[in-house]
Amino acid sequence: MIGLVVLAAVAAALAAALLVPGRPRLRDGPSSSSGPLPAAVVSGPGWMLRFRLLWCLLAGMAGAVFVGGPVGPAAGAGAGVVVWFVIGRAEPPSVRRRRDQTRADLPHVVGLLASALRAGAATGEAVGVVCDALPGAAADRLAPVAARLALGADPVRVWEQLADDDALGPLGRALARAQATGAPVVRSVERLADDLATGARAEVEDRARAVGVKAALPLGLCLLPAFVLIGIVPLVAGLLGTVAL
Repeated sequence: MIGLVVLAAVAAALAAALLVPGRPRLRDGPSSSSGPLPAAVVSGPGWMLRFRLLWCLLAGMAGAVFVGGPVGPAAGAGAGVVVWFVIGRAEPPSVRRRRDQTRADLPHVVGLLASALRAGAATGEAVGVVCDALPGAAADRLAPVAARLALGADPVRVWEQLADDDALGPLGRALARAQATGAPVVRSVERLADDLATGARAEVEDRARAVGVKAALPLGLCLLPAFVLIGIVPLVAGLLGTVAL
């Protein structure tokens, strides 16, 4: 029994140590004083994937200790296998943050792209201007597109590949459709910019309205004790005093 307690304590200590995030590293690559540093920071595969084997060992030991008996080792092995596959399918937090940042930058990117196209720039040149003017997660994903367009790749194929992107898909689909059908690219991008701006404003308004709903519970928890102490307790004390008399 003492050994199991010690084992559980060691496992808990290791888990608590793993929860402490490491310092992010800047992306490797040459830096230039003439341009901004890359906005992305590479945090690796995430702390769950970095310590994947250790998490599986801890889950296996916990399963074996919890079940116990002759079935304990089999249960521990099953728990370790399940944790291995679950962690392998989990999305690293850095990837999720980059995708959210890309979606947040998309309306600004499309608006600036529409302005560049309206000024007479070619599509590839306009994309390069946008990447230089708005560095960030969206620019990092658009930079390969500008490079392929500058090399003379088929624009339809390039934008169709971008249409599969989970964040920049609307831009890729709009431009691929415009390139394939011969529709005016400027008009398609302007329409997409208006739609994205409207959607962004609606999302901000929804979040603003949700603040009041989310703040109701904390305010209620803060005001309820004061109401009980000021309103209920004196009334109950007065009633008890009357009954005692």
